[in-house]
Amino acid sequence: MGRGTKRMRILIAEDESIIRLDLREILVQAGYEVCAEAANGEDALRLAQETEPEAAVLDVRMPGMTGIEVARRILAERPIPIIMLTAYADSGTVAEAVRAGVFAYVVKPFREQDLLAALETAFARHREWLDGRRNLGTAPERDSAALEVVVGDGHWPLRIERRADGSLDVTPIAASGEKR
Repeated sequence: MGRGTKRMRILIAEDESIIRLDLREILVQAGYEVCAEAANGEDALRLAQETEPEAAVLDVRMPGMTGIEVARRILAERPIPIIMLTAYADSGTVAEAVRAGVFAYVVKPFREQDLLAALETAFARHREWLDGRRNLGTAPERDSAALEVVVGDGHWPLRIERRADGSLDVTPIAASGEKR
């Protein structure tokens, strides 16, 4: 990490204990502080409210409340970078996670560098998002307010654009010469 002396506090929510232990070890070795761990969505939401993490790594499929629903509820209270972790890389799940406000997506089985790269990406996108919110109304109008992001270890390039009604339009971007 090396940026200052304060360690970033991260919440982990994963129902499989062995994966949760791996996540903890990877994050601690990388210099992060794991402030809370949950095995289901309800505990994750409660712990997010109690510990106020600076970021979260949430599994999509957990008992009770899904990771995507937990992300929505956390982000409604405090905008933090959220990384989704899942074995389900279908475009519908990815699009639903992006619509919920998730900043990065990691597909299982993952490698340490996949998780750490997703965290750095999420932190950078979160900073850009916060800067955009601060500059809202002060920046000159742009022709397009679209944001292009890549999630799922480069597998899902997406274009995110605000519609006139305020909702988000999330569409896959075709890679050069590739049909999506």
